[in-house]
Amino acid sequence: MQSQPAPVQAAPGQAARQNPQAVRGVQTPQPDASVPFNPPRSHQKRVGVDPFSPEGVEFKGVSPGLMKVRVTTTLITAAIFLLVTLFLRLFFSDWIWILVGIEVILFGWLLWLVPRQVRAIGYAEAESDLLIRSGIMFKKMTVVPYGRMQYVDVSEGPIARMFGIAEVQLHTASAGTDATIPGLPAAEAARLRTRLAERGEAEMAGL
Repeated sequence: MQSQPAPVQAAPGQAARQNPQAVRGVQTPQPDASVPFNPPRSHQKRVGVDPFSPEGVEFKGVSPGLMKVRVTTTLITAAIFLLVTLFLRLFFSDWIWILVGIEVILFGWLLWLVPRQVRAIGYAEAESDLLIRSGIMFKKMTVVPYGRMQYVDVSEGPIARMFGIAEVQLHTASAGTDATIPGLPAAEAARLRTRLAERGEAEMAGL
């Protein structure tokens, strides 16, 4: 009978190099797939935060009378354009009706857009700033610090006066930061003018 070769045993140092965890009696921990991984809060994105609706700030809308003013102005402008176009029809050929069709489509689109534009306008009196937002597709947020207001105007045109609304204009140290709030009821426009003037004086005195 042939003798079987004895198994070769590795030296202690060699075994330690091959499996150091087994020598020390330590088992390598395996990740638990049942535990979900939560990234740090600093890496989590805030979902649903609207920069045009700051938290804790309540915006007020303007008067529905602004919609009536803009619709009336659009209709008057459309009537003038159509009368001029029909007058030109006396001197030109039938192609002028193409221009009439374009005008009807354009002013019809403007009449559809006016209510949405008016509903998008809002303003809010924050702690140290006045916020004004507007726009539908291209939104705009204007922030006017009370301390930078120099004076506040209230104006109204003849059509706006018919519907009882006025416009508040804010003038600051820089013309680029001036702002306007259209379509306010006359009483609210007067109140806001007085309120903004008082807050502006208080902020300037605090400086």
